[in-house]
Amino acid sequence: MTLDLILFLVLSLIAIASALGMLLSRNAVYSALYLVLNFVTVAVFYLLLSAPFIAMAQITVYAGAIMVLFLFVIMLLGADALPKSEVLPWQRPLAVVLSVLLGIEAAYLLITKARPVGDILPPADAVNATENLQQLGIALFREYLLPFEVVSILLLVAMVGAIVLTKKEKGVRN
Repeated sequence: MTLDLILFLVLSLIAIASALGMLLSRNAVYSALYLVLNFVTVAVFYLLLSAPFIAMAQITVYAGAIMVLFLFVIMLLGADALPKSEVLPWQRPLAVVLSVLLGIEAAYLLITKARPVGDILPPADAVNATENLQQLGIALFREYLLPFEVVSILLLVAMVGAIVLTKKEKGVRN
């Protein structure tokens, strides 16, 4: 086994464990911190694939800005611990069926589609990589500006919706 494979296996175990911790945690702050750990492991995966720009963007945008925003909203609303809720009787069987279907689909895709096509070659030189980054920036600010703005509005609406849903009604004065 090579060092890259060992590092990949260790990182994949950390990513899976942090994703499970995020899903199973009843405390929203701990869940957000598990998500940060998951984002960091994904960034290290990008570094293993020789994509340092995407790795730093992952750290800066997701683990930095987005998670600070999430933690700010969690702390602002005071919703750090989830209350015990009633489980609907149809939720568990549906979750099991959907999980089994997802596992079957993943196994099918791994068996049929996961065949190596060839070696992945690194970029020829650093100048080419700089030109690619410039082209990426131009594409983001020209062709994909509208989707970027739509996503930012969607996040804002989600935050406002979370505030409205968790706000407790105060007594009404006459």
